[in-house]
Amino acid sequence: MKFFHLSDLHIGKQLNGQSLRENQEAVLKQIVEYAKTLHPDAVLICGDIYDKTVPSGEAYTMFGDFLGELSEISPKITVLIIAGNHDSPERLSYAGSFLEKHHIHLSVFPPKRQDEYLKKVVLQDEWGPVNFYLMPFFKPGYVRQLFIDHQPEGYQEAVRAVLQRETIEEGERNVILSHQFYAGGGKDPETCESEQAVIMSGGLDRVDASVLSSFDYAALGHIHGPQKVLKDTIRYCGTPYKYSVSEEHHKKSITYVTLNAKGDAVELTFLPLLGIQDVRRERGSLSEILSRVTEETRHDFVSVTLTDEEEPYRIRERLEEVFDHLLELRVDNDRTRNMLLDQGEPVPVLNPMEAFFQFYKVVRNDDMTQRAQNIMEKIIQEAKEEEGL
Repeated sequence: MKFFHLSDLHIGKQLNGQSLRENQEAVLKQIVEYAKTLHPDAVLICGDIYDKTVPSGEAYTMFGDFLGELSEISPKITVLIIAGNHDSPERLSYAGSFLEKHHIHLSVFPPKRQDEYLKKVVLQDEWGPVNFYLMPFFKPGYVRQLFIDHQPEGYQEAVRAVLQRETIEEGERNVILSHQFYAGGGKDPETCESEQAVIMSGGLDRVDASVLSSFDYAALGHIHGPQKVLKDTIRYCGTPYKYSVSEEHHKKSITYVTLNAKGDAVELTFLPLLGIQDVRRERGSLSEILSRVTEETRHDFVSVTLTDEEEPYRIRERLEEVFDHLLELRVDNDRTRNMLLDQGEPVPVLNPMEAFFQFYKVVRNDDMTQRAQNIMEKIIQEAKEEEGL
């Protein structure tokens, strides 16, 4: 059984207000071309299809065209899709029954009733069935009605409880698609600026990846850098394109998975994906930076940090004359560093939780309990998601 593992397409995303449409169309086209050449049995898309819960018409069209091109490949390739935290389940599930007729299976809601379970799609190869379990992003509150006697408290317990309701055939090969914040081995996965805003401070949404140990492969979404968690077969595939300057050194790819017979090693191949433009940093004096510009690199999305001690003439204008997509301009030299020192101790910028903690202590003359902190963390996180942060 061979399949592509993809996630976090974030269709419709902008980079510092600049459109990424052409780059997203380019990488989606590359995925289709790989599918035509290698013809996997399935394509797994593990959440965050769109960048906003209310996607633009352009974003809908782009994803629709992508699915249309995949569905035209013969013989048919099964496409499995789950909702991520950026997706609106209702909007993503539109025309789901029609799509299934074209071998495109969606799962956007977790089980909500006692008689509901994770969506399961079974494919066959020469070694028998492969069971794909589709587990979309969910919060603990979404599934509490499933557990009358014992309400799960927190993400870790909720994910474990949902999985324990499933009947996993130990003698068969099992794959799960999931979009949560998984960690393991005593450390969190490597993150970057583009997804840190939706990860709860304090790790309240952290789930230990050991809950996935019964699966032969766990196809994860949510983290933008490709990496394993605990072991090679529990992994994030990363985004197909760089969505922040902090992803500068990421090698974007499709994770191409080959499942052999039950108990045999899983084979992993990484198929490179390249956008039309790179996303990167430039640091140095203005003359150094300008001397490095080539016809190929001048079209990249670039963050510039200047180190000149004397401010050059017309800095921004001169940079914009050579760089088509200047994302930001910073200055780092002795003068700017001394200015910070002269200003004395900087006033700390508090995150929302820290600000509320101080407010609570002033008003109540007492520290918040751990339970109160957990409740406030959830409120802040829900507010961030409503704003699309």
